[in-house]
Amino acid sequence: MSPMSPLTQRWFLTARLGYLASVVLLLSWAAIGQSSSSLVFQLLLLIPLFLPSVGLLQGKPYTHAWSGFIASLYLLSSATSWWVYPQERIIASATVAALLIWLLAATYFARHRGRELGLSLKKLKTK
Repeated sequence: MSPMSPLTQRWFLTARLGYLASVVLLLSWAAIGQSSSSLVFQLLLLIPLFLPSVGLLQGKPYTHAWSGFIASLYLLSSATSWWVYPQERIIASATVAALLIWLLAATYFARHRGRELGLSLKKLKTK
């Protein structure tokens, strides 16, 4: 595997930290939340969060690129909870911040690392 530039390494580190912070915050929020649903149901809702874990931690650009869709779902849910449940605004704010860091850093890492590796989306040729 080719070496990463310092900028790409910073995006990679930031994306991993954002992802890990999101996991910790979402798990703790499920454990301490005031929701009327059971803890088991809340943990089942977190399953998609773990789908990109291996690729994110290993630095695979494609995984970083599509993991943004998962981050966006949890971002929408956290922002909605921030608005609806005022008593949970502190943890919701921290979760939104961590998810935004993950989403943005993963996007930039995928872009920079993809260019370093020569990966690109093929353009359709017009006749």
